[in-house]
Amino acid sequence: MQAIRSNVLLYGLGACYVAFCVYALFTDQSYLTLASFGLLLLLSGIFFTEETFMFVLFCTPISINIEEYTDSFGLYLPTEPLLFGIMLITILIYIKNGSQYKFIFKSPILWAIGLYLFWMLITTITSTHPLASVKFLVARMWFIIPIFMLGTIIFLDRKKIIAFVWLFCIGMVIAMMYTLVVHAGYRFGEKESHWVMWPFFKDHTIYGAIVALIFPLLCGLYFSKKHAPLVQFVLIGFILLNLIALYFSYTRAAQLSLVAAGMVLLVVRLRIKFAYIATATVLLSVFLFFYWQNIQMEMGRNKSEHTTENFTERIESATNISTDASNLERLNRWTSAIDMFKERPIMGFGPGTYAFEYARFQRPENITIISTNFGNGGNAHSEFLGPLAEMGILGMLAMICIVIAIFWKGFTLYQKWPSADKEMKTLILAMNLALVTYFVHAFLNNFLDTDKAAVPIWSMCAIFIALEYKLKNGKTDFESKTISSKE
Repeated sequence: MQAIRSNVLLYGLGACYVAFCVYALFTDQSYLTLASFGLLLLLSGIFFTEETFMFVLFCTPISINIEEYTDSFGLYLPTEPLLFGIMLITILIYIKNGSQYKFIFKSPILWAIGLYLFWMLITTITSTHPLASVKFLVARMWFIIPIFMLGTIIFLDRKKIIAFVWLFCIGMVIAMMYTLVVHAGYRFGEKESHWVMWPFFKDHTIYGAIVALIFPLLCGLYFSKKHAPLVQFVLIGFILLNLIALYFSYTRAAQLSLVAAGMVLLVVRLRIKFAYIATATVLLSVFLFFYWQNIQMEMGRNKSEHTTENFTERIESATNISTDASNLERLNRWTSAIDMFKERPIMGFGPGTYAFEYARFQRPENITIISTNFGNGGNAHSEFLGPLAEMGILGMLAMICIVIAIFWKGFTLYQKWPSADKEMKTLILAMNLALVTYFVHAFLNNFLDTDKAAVPIWSMCAIFIALEYKLKNGKTDFESKTISSKE
């Protein structure tokens, strides 16, 4: 009887939606058409929550920020409205059936994220720009709650994990193909590389970061199992396309992040002990401490520019701190963030306030040709210094705790996962390496306030928790579980 009532409700709402669309079409009222689309999204989120969740994973790389068209209101379509709706549904699911998912609340990743959000809430109250901080907090919640909290439940199904990798990568392949086609029209010029990925990506930095992130995932798919010849051919094509897109993104940080991921892979494959890695890190730190002045002098002699199309010169320009405007501007942003921290070391200026405050902290000697006197150039260009300036020392420590918890659980899971299950073990390693590319990149840029980075990052965290739960319970075969509003 309950199923009959649900079907009647579904068909009734569907009939109302069709009637609404017909009325909007014949009366030529565009705002009603837009409202009808919003109604459709709402209905899909309620009755097909799991399918809508997977749809968001696919759409993320090709979502469009309407700020480019409104100049005032930033919102990624169709992902963010869907994520907001899924967030509300997720809250209802946990209110009703939270006891079934106690394992999620035992994860150190969740505790680290909880600390981060709690301190963000506290610093929002003391913010110098309360409205901006509230918007920033809500935006972070509609990324974390639906993707991380609901994702952990959905990814208890093994097939959904594999589907996530495929869907996100295919969405990104579409974005890369579009970008390369547009870029080809400008003969792959370096200047044009900064904007040819529009409207899917704001600029080449975030585009390059996500291009680098999916490379380990594509390789993971290819090596995870023996595919049919057609699938192998497609994956090889995707990997080659990814490398071409990475090269023509002209993004040094993204290219170097893949080198870092390769080094981590080498450490994992050679099974180098942690004690050796720690010793090497200490020795390197001591070397940098005693020879830092000499290193700075050598870097000052580097005149290579990132605007060149020569790959070698672009990589060399990464250490140019004398003439490279991009590097110098990062130093300007970092210095401003540190000076902001010194003024408000405990509470910071409030989440999302860096862009409103950093102008007055710019030192004259750090101003570059791309600096702006009004400080409207963006964020702190660091996933760690941004929270330091906006939420004080606890904000940065919370972010560091999240990163430590992610890699601790990720690599521990890889070590413990049964070798007989080659497919999942390979994908776990691939996701760890994908996360390495992002968090290495995070020293130079911060993108977790966008769906492009937040969706894959929090999805992989959710996968780690779901797989850890299955491992602890001795289950290797996952059962599909449909999530809907009935829960």
